[in-house]
Amino acid sequence: MRKYDTGNEAIDAAVVALVAQAGENANEDLTAEIITTALKLYRDGAARGDLKLVNTALKEMRYSMLVFSRDRDRPKVTMYGSARTPSTTVEYQLAKQFAEIMATRSWAVITGAGPGIMEAGNEGAGMDASYGVNIRLPFESEANPFVSPDRLINFKYFFTRKLGFVKESSAFALFPGGFGTMDEAFELLTLIQTGKADLHPIVMVSSGESNYWAKWNEFVVDELVASELISPDDQNLYLITTDPTQAADEICHFYANYRSQRYVDGKLMLRITHGPTRDQLSDLNDRFSDILVSGMIETVAPSGAELRDNDDVSASRLQLHFDRRRYGRLRSLVNTVNDWVATPEIIHPGTPFTDEQQDRPW
Repeated sequence: MRKYDTGNEAIDAAVVALVAQAGENANEDLTAEIITTALKLYRDGAARGDLKLVNTALKEMRYSMLVFSRDRDRPKVTMYGSARTPSTTVEYQLAKQFAEIMATRSWAVITGAGPGIMEAGNEGAGMDASYGVNIRLPFESEANPFVSPDRLINFKYFFTRKLGFVKESSAFALFPGGFGTMDEAFELLTLIQTGKADLHPIVMVSSGESNYWAKWNEFVVDELVASELISPDDQNLYLITTDPTQAADEICHFYANYRSQRYVDGKLMLRITHGPTRDQLSDLNDRFSDILVSGMIETVAPSGAELRDNDDVSASRLQLHFDRRRYGRLRSLVNTVNDWVATPEIIHPGTPFTDEQQDRPW
């Protein structure tokens, strides 16, 4: 790979020296590249507005990562929904109940820190289990009172805020909302449907009175599926329910056996806690051969790349030459693997994305 530098030997040497002077770290190379990018923007004569955008975005991402790094091992669920939902509504109470259930199961809750559904989530989880990623808006900028200041991040940009939501979460729960909720719903589904994000559980919760998500699903089925704009199997990527306990159970069951995934030499490694019996493995091959490019689903030992990175090496592994297209079917496979075991009371999903691996598909 071509070296990334400014092309000026004196400047490049000064960058390396500056990074070294800041202290020892395993990521000197990437830190030097970040500085180099800033210098290239300066040399390019980038407009001041563009520089402000890059500067603000980088500062927001850096602070968000710092806040979440203090509690990296605790699983987190992001809750989306309307800021306009009054506390007297059934939808508010559903969101509060869901957050309470997740907190009792040792999960933390991330919300947009605002009023409505967001406030319900933080209220239900309690301050010790709440995070807030607030967006500064002209008409709505104050965080709700259930988020501790040391677990609150204020964002100027939606795109950096969205990154914070998705990067730090092991699951997602959507409640009724407006354009923003629709935006988040379709973005989550797009990320997983395209393989740009690993599989994660997505639950959509609304009351039987509103049938909000049932109506949304009618559009998905009648327009997107019927017109072959998405696959019928893509509906496996989410669960619609009116029961907050069922929503919590769906999230926890996703991690009953499944732990994490990684591509190695073009093949997908599904890391699981309990490996299959011979009959279970045969059943997987019978039922899911349609998503294989070649070969069979096999149990394997950790690969050399995983051993080198100490990447979940204690787990059992299923290896398959997945076609990287039919993620709804892959979700069905994961559901089957999880059905082999009872859901533990306390779930320990793999930690969220922290390392850019060479074999990741993005």
